[in-house]
Amino acid sequence: MSQQGRLTMAKRDRERQVAERRKLKAAERAENRQRPASSQRDSSVDPDIAGIVAGPQPLQDWQRADEE
Repeated sequence: MSQQGRLTMAKRDRERQVAERRKLKAAERAENRQRPASSQRDSSVDPDIAGIVAGPQPLQDWQRADEE
């Protein structure tokens, strides 16, 4: 038969910290699930291409220096 040792205070503290982290993560996940539903986004505009203008683009500073 094996003997069961007593839990040390350090192990209890670690277990409490793990449980606390799990609760915090669960709360963050729940909050993140609700956040996108509450925010109003304009789905017709892609944020990656929002300010792009078609046609020739203005010269960059380093390109202007070469021409002068």
